[in-house]
Amino acid sequence: MQSVKQQQILGYFLEEAKEHLDTIEQGLVDLRSTMADSERVNELFRAAHSIKGGAAMLGFDSIQKTAHHFEDCFKVLKEHSVKVDQRVEDLFLTGFDTLKALIVELQSPFGLREETAQQAVLAAEPTFNELQTYLQLLISGKPMSAPKGMPASALPANAAVQLTTILKAMLQLFKQGDSQKSRQQLIGLCHRLIQVSPRETAWIAIIQVVQRAIAKTQHSYAAIAPVVIKDLKHSSDLLLAGRTAEIAASANLQKLVVPTPPSSSPSAPQTANRASAATKPQVSIPREPRAAARTLLEVFNKSELIEIAEFLMKAIQ
Repeated sequence: MQSVKQQQILGYFLEEAKEHLDTIEQGLVDLRSTMADSERVNELFRAAHSIKGGAAMLGFDSIQKTAHHFEDCFKVLKEHSVKVDQRVEDLFLTGFDTLKALIVELQSPFGLREETAQQAVLAAEPTFNELQTYLQLLISGKPMSAPKGMPASALPANAAVQLTTILKAMLQLFKQGDSQKSRQQLIGLCHRLIQVSPRETAWIAIIQVVQRAIAKTQHSYAAIAPVVIKDLKHSSDLLLAGRTAEIAASANLQKLVVPTPPSSSPSAPQTANRASAATKPQVSIPREPRAAARTLLEVFNKSELIEIAEFLMKAIQ
């Protein structure tokens, strides 16, 4: 049994670690833009360094080692002008899933079990090794190709671990209660899911449906969570089994994103249009401009985005 003092110290570490994870996640979601801002890259380095230091002090070797990998990689980004591509982003995000999973597991009722931690670190080692090697090759300016023997559409070796980790994180967010921040974090986790297999159109399609369902704030978490988690688990199993042609949104998931038709009453067309507009999904837009842009791109189609842009231009004139 931990002493009260130990529990307090652990609580402080977890609170700070969550903030650092948010910083790293936000930087990695759009790493190409992050690379254009040296201060943001420095923030990523400091966040990884802080997690490493706190984990070392408390004796969480697995978290320390994983954060150290990130610190080394972010140091490369700090010191060199790396042209980020999809492969770099995928490798960083895969590694991030491991770091986040370790910290989420640490705050679970049973804590971070040594066996679980070791397995996670071992599974992540190839990812970090490949990332380090790839970054050095990019710095050298040598052309890159996919790893030998691995087709471009192949799933990463630890895909099952990634999927399980992300689904657990989504479930935890649903349990924490509804808020704008948690909905944005859920949408961010959907990005992680897409990166597991970014070329499978059926997989991407169902994740996009999930994103739209989460964005509709008129639906409570109690209504969304059981449907979303069930659909994602089923689709994940199909993805891992190579049966992507069978991936499709269930009827219950589709109901969450289909607007409720306006009530039929003898009214003028203008009134009907207003009723239809009222049933459009309600979207939580973050204050940070890049995150706001990503949310809009996920939720609205091209014609709707043009209409929004025109309205904003008129509003600020």
